[in-house]
Amino acid sequence: MEVHHLSYPHHLFENENEDAYSLAIGFFDGIHRGHQAVIQDALTVGKELQIKTAVMTFDPHPSLVLGKSKEQVFYITPMEQKIEVLKGLNVDTLFVVRFTSDFAKLTPVQFIDSFIKKANVKHVTAGFDFTFGAFGKGTMKEMEQLAGGEYTVSVVDKQMLTGDKISSTRIREELKTGNMEQVKELLGRPFMLSGVVIHGDKRGRTIDFPTANVQPMEGQFIPSTGVYAVKIQVQENWYEGVCNVGYKPTFNNPEDKKLSIEVHIIDFDQSIYGEEVIVHWYSRIRSEQKFNGIDALKEQIGKDKLVAVNYFQINE
Repeated sequence: MEVHHLSYPHHLFENENEDAYSLAIGFFDGIHRGHQAVIQDALTVGKELQIKTAVMTFDPHPSLVLGKSKEQVFYITPMEQKIEVLKGLNVDTLFVVRFTSDFAKLTPVQFIDSFIKKANVKHVTAGFDFTFGAFGKGTMKEMEQLAGGEYTVSVVDKQMLTGDKISSTRIREELKTGNMEQVKELLGRPFMLSGVVIHGDKRGRTIDFPTANVQPMEGQFIPSTGVYAVKIQVQENWYEGVCNVGYKPTFNNPEDKKLSIEVHIIDFDQSIYGEEVIVHWYSRIRSEQKFNGIDALKEQIGKDKLVAVNYFQINE
């Protein structure tokens, strides 16, 4: 998959692209099943027209530029992950448009001229609620009206699961409660967190449950505190594990609010400091809790490990 970074007014298409595209357009945080329906429509049309399929997304999140969020935005799929997921969907080209204050001022007509027509887009697919141009005034109806015969348009209706719309907002709410089974249903795959194994306090080794202390990719959404059944990819191999997200209250001062993500990898005994790993989240086992001593903690971790092993035996 080719990846092109675009910005306005610089680094745009100087001349019309030689390649024609069927384009799926949206922010696509999570690339959940609703987003996949949009991308699949673009792929289908691309195949029918015998042209390439592209996805256009934006970076950073518009709320950061438009002043709607004063806090850091945490992504379900940071850009590196988004690229990997799109590769798996057989997309030919990804256009990453830099969302800036200048870009946000574009009228719908200017956006279409600069980012649709000059890109040699022959078909545009988006979700029913996609808007574009200054103040989000451009709708998909307007996208079609401004085509001038140069491209066609299709709009994908909202996708539903258990009576509610599949959305990035809904996924974030489920992540906040640790409902990883529901997150998996909404995404169409397990929630994924990428990071690097760093040195921790190494206390796990002293209680016979060594852990990999994972420092997550910056800007990545982290699920609710608790203990989870997970799988972790280390050097291209996948292992089952138990992950604790929290503040380690058994050992730490309650005022210490440094969050840690620690994975006990089952049947694994290697030094992996500095390794990039991927954690797939499957099921929340329990809440994080404070124990009265090391023995009680060890006993509970042993139980958590059995729960994780049984989970994967039943669900594999």
